[in-house]
Amino acid sequence: MRDLPGLTQDIATRFSRIALGHVRREYPNKPGHVLAGPEDARTPAQLHPVFYGSYDWHSCVHAYWMLARLLRRFPAMETAADIRALFDTQLVSEKVAGECAYLNAPTARGYERPYGWGWLLKLAAELRLLPETRWTAALQPLTDTFVQRFRDFLPLATYPVRVGTHFNTAFALRLAADYAETADDTALLELFRETALRWYGADADCPAWGEPSGDDFLSPALIEAECMRRLLPQADFQPWFDRFLPRLADALPAPVFAPAVVSDRSDGKIAHLDGLNLSRAWCWRSLARTLAGDDPRRQIMFAAGARHLDAALPATMSGGDYMGEHWLASFATIALETEAD
Repeated sequence: MRDLPGLTQDIATRFSRIALGHVRREYPNKPGHVLAGPEDARTPAQLHPVFYGSYDWHSCVHAYWMLARLLRRFPAMETAADIRALFDTQLVSEKVAGECAYLNAPTARGYERPYGWGWLLKLAAELRLLPETRWTAALQPLTDTFVQRFRDFLPLATYPVRVGTHFNTAFALRLAADYAETADDTALLELFRETALRWYGADADCPAWGEPSGDDFLSPALIEAECMRRLLPQADFQPWFDRFLPRLADALPAPVFAPAVVSDRSDGKIAHLDGLNLSRAWCWRSLARTLAGDDPRRQIMFAAGARHLDAALPATMSGGDYMGEHWLASFATIALETEAD
């Protein structure tokens, strides 16, 4: 049995080149945009001065996150100067103000909720760890906007969303928790923790019977567990985890142990399944490391993570069709990352 391989400078350079090739590629583009009138019929770059590339807004945001992470991990890699130049051009006050202005429209209240919200805060967390403080300062008004949106929305959200796509609430909480901790915002972190317990605290014996759906890029079961791992103290998480997935030693529930088959990578929805394999690999690795070294579940979980990574990483490394190329490297970076968040 083997643990997942780690992120290397060679891989970081390849992934960063992929992202640098699409974060300012305006078309094709899928805007999640509501038109209140003819004046709202504008180009992606007019709507979003910073995050107009990468096919859609949220993919552009997490491409910026990946570039920030890779820059921090490998500051001397070949593409480092290009990343810094991109950030100096795009992460500036006047362009961020344009992003904030878009969100001020009444029709944008739910824009990118919750997936894009979580990714924007994860980007903000990563920028805070870089020595160049100007990018964090420039992004801060947009960061504050999404922090407030979480504060306003979560008390109203009676129920979680458990699908394997953008609407999954556990994934958003998991990402946003990184910002709350990095920014030392204890009240925000406590809001996330209380919400997760309200939504998921009583869950037990998860069957994972609906996994995978045909366009999943998240495992509803595993990302819920990863969310709880991130937000709960270890002493509270472990008994919850044992109740939630009590049959892991028998490689059950079976659906989360078998990598998804990707039959057509040019189909944007089917290509999501590569992301499912990558995000499962991340969750398996992260969850396995909470267990004692002699726990038999640990190696079973690491092996499952390795199978999922093997199923998706080759296609991600090659770039492939734009339907996957514009976002999969971000998920692969998380799956390969060896630092604990």
